[in-house]
Parts: sequence; C-alpha cells; structure tokens
Amino acid sequence: MCERRKFGTKGWNRFYPFSTGDLRDSAIVLQNYMDGNSGSGKIPWDDLKYIFGDIMYGGHIVDDWDRRLCSSYLDSLMAPSLLDEAEMFPFIEGKGISFKSPTALSHEKYIEYIEQELPAETPLAFAMHPNAEIDFRTTQCVNLFMMLAELQPKGAGAGGEGGGANDAVLDFIVRVNDEASLESNRLNTDDI
Repeated sequence: MCERRKFGTKGWNRFYPFSTGDLRDSAIVLQNYMDGNSGSGKIPWDDLKYIFGDIMYGGHIVDDWDRRLCSSYLDSLMAPSLLDEAEMFPFIEGKGISFKSPTALSHEKYIEYIEQELPAETPLAFAMHPNAEIDFRTTQCVNLFMMLAELQPKGAGAGGEGGGANDAVLDFIVRVNDEASLESNRLNTDDI
C-alpha cells in the first residue's frame, strides 16, 4: 500500500515496508472498531480510512506526496464495492487483464487466492502505459551484456590468444545494439 520513510543520518531518505506486526495491529483495531459498531449494520468506510490513513499507517508518512498517494489508494480501495468483487487494478477496463477482490474468505484462503489469481506484473496494473516498461527492460539488457563482458578473462589466455573472447563479446554487444537500434528507438521520457 504505502511506505514509511525512516529518518537516517542523511535525512528522510530510507524507505521500509510495513511489517506483519503493523498489519496485525491494524486488523486488531479493525476488529475492535467493527465489534463496537456492529449494531448499525453499515461499514463506516470514512472512519476506517481515517484510522488507517491518518493514524495507523499515515502517522508514519512524512512526505506530502506519499500521504496523497496513500489517501488515493484508500479512497479507491476502501469502498462498498470492495465486498462485491471490485476490480483491484484501476483503469483496466478493456485491457485484457483483471484482478477482482475475492468474496469473504479466511486469511489462508486470501493468501491462496492472491498466489493463484494475481496476474503477472504489468504497467497496466498501475494505470501506466504499456510502454512504461521498455526503458527499464532496455537498461536491464545493456547492464546484463556489460556484466558478461566484464566477466570474460582479461589477460592472455592459454595458447597466446589474448583477449579474443572479450573481443567476441564486445562485438556481439555492438551487433545486438546495431540490429535492435536501441538508441534510436528509445523513447524521450522527458517529452512524455
């Protein structure tokens, strides 16, 4: 959901995820709150968003943008549609993937549902354009080839071959780069 920033020696620069203890404590607060309001028959969504977004989780968020993000997630997810198999990926209509919230299950069944039904990670799940992943994958490939080149023997090999293997890897990298035209096909992310 949201992440907390932890104060380090260089300021507010370290992120860390919420722990199982945080989730457990939130579940206890939710159970106590729901037991106290069980007579009304309605789920107090606004109260729950306040408890989780401003007290339990939000109390640890120090950046205004992170607070807005957490609030947006809570507004989107904590709604009556959550109990009616709501779509958990925003803006996904007609894109060919789906992840719906399950009906009421036990904790173990929720874990099983997530492990079996959650589709592969895609930028569409985060309301991003499908091409958002291209630069990441391009950089990942370039780094992989550079690591392969660095792993090749640097000195003279047996039989006085010199750096023949290293030259072959570098030639392969150049050939792949030329064939794929990586630099000319790279999207200008500043314009986007």
